[in-house]
Amino acid sequence: QVQLVESGGGLVQAGGSLRLSCAASGRTFSNYAMGLGWFRQAPGKEREFVAAISWSGGNTYYADFVKGRFTISRDNAKNTVHLQMNSLKPEDTAVYYCAATTFPSSYYYTSRLYEYWGQGTQVTVSS
Repeated sequence: QVQLVESGGGLVQAGGSLRLSCAASGRTFSNYAMGLGWFRQAPGKEREFVAAISWSGGNTYYADFVKGRFTISRDNAKNTVHLQMNSLKPEDTAVYYCAATTFPSSYYYTSRLYEYWGQGTQVTVSS
């Protein structure tokens, strides 16, 4: 089992930045070559893919709506994954979830193929 705990959410003005972190305990990322992803869910909307990173950190994947604004990174030694969010927009307001998967990278965009999820952290961007 992997337990994931997100932190770093909050209220920020449009154009501002936040850095989300996700810490894992239990079964570690590196032992099982897990891909890591960030998803978000806004009220009344389905959960959507935001970004993902391969086990080695050498490959990253982004939703079009965050390219150039968000950066995903990971530290396997510390069992953490981060999401640096810059130039935030009101439409980025959502609960952000980190997740871990043992599936290969071609499946990183698919939320149902992530086996482990954090509880989520609220990000609110005011206009």
